[in-house]
Amino acid sequence: MPGRISQEVVADRLNWIDRMLSGIRMLPLDDREEFFSDTRNLAAAESYLRRALESLSDLGRHILAKGFGVGVMEYKDIALRLQEMGILSPEDGTLLAKIANYRNRLVHFYHEVEPDELYSLCRDQLVDIERITNVLRKWINEHVEPFE
Repeated sequence: MPGRISQEVVADRLNWIDRMLSGIRMLPLDDREEFFSDTRNLAAAESYLRRALESLSDLGRHILAKGFGVGVMEYKDIALRLQEMGILSPEDGTLLAKIANYRNRLVHFYHEVEPDELYSLCRDQLVDIERITNVLRKWINEHVEPFE
């Protein structure tokens, strides 16, 4: 059953995403050799990325649950439902589904994520996370009254 989208939850998740992406950007991503010279960089990158993806999914789930009364159990279904509600375009829905699948790999198939893959993703594809975050931020700003 729809309720009210919590500005507190929204602000917290958006802030969390921004902080995690900032943490990734503080890593030496412009120098592959330097990045891999300290194993802590890889662990930090994985942690920051996983938590950013979790927060993005949590934000989508909150919008669906409180704004539309739609319960979603699977991360990949968040993208589909946000698209069905007209919040995401088909292109952005596909992108968020891809992001959700990567989150699942980080959590459940972490042993299959190669260090080079994680490095490349952090170096080259953070814009995808920012894109979806900004689409959700824009929708929230246009559709949700402040301080609900």
